Amino acid sequence: MKKLDLDVLEMIVAVADSGSFARAATAVFRSPSAVSMQIRTIEESLGKPLFVRDTRNVSVTAEGKRLADYGRRMLEMRDEAWASVVRPEVEGQVTIGVPDDYIASLLPQVLAKFAVMHPRVDIRVIGLPSIALVPMLKDDSIDLACLTRVKGLAGEFIRHEPIIWTGSEKRKIWLERPLPIAVFADGSTARDHAVRALRRENIKFRMNYESPSFLGLLAMVEAGLAIAPLAKCSVPANFIQLTESDGVPLMNDAEVVLARSARSARPPCDFLAQQILEEWKQ
Repeated sequence: MKKLDLDVLEMIVAVADSGSFARAATAVFRSPSAVSMQIRTIEESLGKPLFVRDTRNVSVTAEGKRLADYGRRMLEMRDEAWASVVRPEVEGQVTIGVPDDYIASLLPQVLAKFAVMHPRVDIRVIGLPSIALVPMLKDDSIDLACLTRVKGLAGEFIRHEPIIWTGSEKRKIWLERPLPIAVFADGSTARDHAVRALRRENIKFRMNYESPSFLGLLAMVEAGLAIAPLAKCSVPANFIQLTESDGVPLMNDAEVVLARSARSARPPCDFLAQQILEEWKQ
């Protein structure tokens, strides 16, 4: 039990969440060899493997998942205890805009931690495409926005997010020509990257679906009626991630930024912005 301290639990959680010792090491500011050694020591003490390793991937075992679940709860309590003493007590409301395809994959962990550290701050989330959030920043309708950088938008760089083609196992529709695609409405960065890449490779295509609705795109792909260019972080586990070997072109990454409105110069906004940058930056 003495070996199962919070630092080790943090490593276990980091490996379970990232699926990589290298990425976990970066997250906990240790070397990959140190993380691997600590986890192997715990596995020897427990007499059970926490992770299955091969040359390319690291997958979590049932015991590893159980321990990681406990670890998350214990780490949250640590953060809450620290925040109750160190962080100033702040209250108020923060309105943040985030595109739908980023909300499910990137936002929950950030908001969960923020809620623990700042329970008296009310968070309001608006899910809209990036291009629709820009005017809301300018007229102070929202405080913060995590979005894909668009022309004329100032914001702090968070990460480069790969845009990839996605399909369904139900039907290899990516082999058809013209290629049926499902895209967001005009103004979407993913749509622009997709169209530009297809034209660059002289691949004929037809837009089977155009909408600002993320769920609509997912439905089209799920049904095998089209392929869609999506941010890699938002791709459901049951979708196929297509590559050049499938006959689709590579696309440029999207640049994800954190932008703030003039009215966001308040402590609750400052703390949430800091949390986002800490959690999302790669």
